[in-house]
Amino acid sequence: MSMFCYQCQETAKGTGCEIKGVCGKTEEVAKLQDLVIYTLKGISALVVNGKVNVRELKPVNHALLNGLFMTITNANFDALALENEILHLLKLRNELQASTALPAAHDAAKFTLATREEMLQKAANIGVLSTPDEDLRSLREMIIYGLKGMAAYTHHAFNIGKEDVGLYQFMYETLAATLNNALTKDELVALVLKTGEHGVKAMALLDEANTSKYGNPQITEVNLGVRGRPAILISGHDLTDLEQLLEQTRDSGVDVYTHSEMLPAHYYPFFKKYDNLVGNYGNSWWKQVGEFEPFNGPILFTTNCIVPPRSEEVASRIFTTGAAGYPSCTHIVAGADGKKDFSALIAMAKSKQPPQEIETGKIVGGFAHEQVFALADQVVAAVKSGAIRRFFVMAGCDGRMKSREYYSEFAAKLPPDTVILTAGCAKYRYNKLGLGTIGGIPRVLDAGQCNDSYSLAVIALKLKEVFGVDDVNKLPISYNIAWYEQKAVIVLLALLYLGVKNIHLGPTLPGFLSPNVAKVLVETFGIAGIGAPQDDIDLFLNA
Repeated sequence: MSMFCYQCQETAKGTGCEIKGVCGKTEEVAKLQDLVIYTLKGISALVVNGKVNVRELKPVNHALLNGLFMTITNANFDALALENEILHLLKLRNELQASTALPAAHDAAKFTLATREEMLQKAANIGVLSTPDEDLRSLREMIIYGLKGMAAYTHHAFNIGKEDVGLYQFMYETLAATLNNALTKDELVALVLKTGEHGVKAMALLDEANTSKYGNPQITEVNLGVRGRPAILISGHDLTDLEQLLEQTRDSGVDVYTHSEMLPAHYYPFFKKYDNLVGNYGNSWWKQVGEFEPFNGPILFTTNCIVPPRSEEVASRIFTTGAAGYPSCTHIVAGADGKKDFSALIAMAKSKQPPQEIETGKIVGGFAHEQVFALADQVVAAVKSGAIRRFFVMAGCDGRMKSREYYSEFAAKLPPDTVILTAGCAKYRYNKLGLGTIGGIPRVLDAGQCNDSYSLAVIALKLKEVFGVDDVNKLPISYNIAWYEQKAVIVLLALLYLGVKNIHLGPTLPGFLSPNVAKVLVETFGIAGIGAPQDDIDLFLNA
């Protein structure tokens, strides 16, 4: 086969993409991404074997985050960017090896190459399938995918000025461990849970970073319409990019709209001062193919969730920054001071027609942990009175597969005495259904982006304390989670570490789970797939 990748939910036939990624990445891009990870493993082996003080590795630490982030599904399709990243990592690796004066014990820490052809030849031998045992391969890849999600959240926190050296240390140790053929399957299972433990720490770090700078999210109505001025659409997840864009467009006559996972930016008090932050345009990431065309203005991708554009006209309006990249699109690089120049987007916006309106109305969100805690007495009273029978955590990712209509149907069929707790773009399957309220409490409580799934865990732990139960699984909470990419993997591992059991995961179980590894997850944690919506509702309510 020309390539092999099975890191996302939509992987071909549920087993692996072998010719071209369902996401749109080419064989060349897939192989270069594999080589980025392999090079990071070599750096990690040097750090661990050399007992290097991670605090002294700032450029390497940041390259670690960026390298992992670039390989997340739908983040970077640019072969040249990946090639340059590999060369940069090799330079850092060689400098590190020279400074430690240790022999490079593993090929990942000593291979040499210079051209893309050499990179592709090397990549053909170090990809996912280079681990022949399918159970070891499954566990290793689950860990690596968890690290990718962890790196994404840690990267966002770093951009706001928050770091945890312990997270870097864990990433190095864990990447190096995936090179260790002496580790047993049981030891790798333990490392999977340890990855979940550090996933909780990464999400807590980002939560602290976001709330310390932008305030705790508040209940907010977000406009879905347009107001007839030139505009820029911002997608992805990075709030610091949004902040800089809003500052540069202030008083320029150019409006800014959020898209997909940027929707929750409206909930933060900090951003409410910008009257040019108009509302949210469009829906989940995968609908961009149809929604970017009528927007008319430039689109900025701050992170993953790019779908290869179908037309040159739309591609000409797409800009990328950070770990994101697409070969035909302009990439904006931060200066030494971290500032980014968005003047090209502003100029383009002024030359384009305003967005066409594709929907009207408003949606409500902002139910992160502090806002829910403020409603705690009201929520507890509703539960004790029976007004709220059960909470359903329906966080996670959306995707293109028709089978994901399950989540809209599931939400619509839930009894009126149930409440949905959500975070991530999965919410677009039901956040516009008009499910009503229970005693003034909306039946869909949106905590924010996928990383804000941490809020849902904090809320569950708070409810455990309030109701005086000794096990989070005794709460009237069920977990029916949709997944798509690697940030969802780290959220899942974090929930498993926190002791949450009987999670239903869909629309399909991960292709990277071997039958034996899947059996362990089922028997140990009660992981299950999805069935018919009404059957699953009955199962949850009668559990």
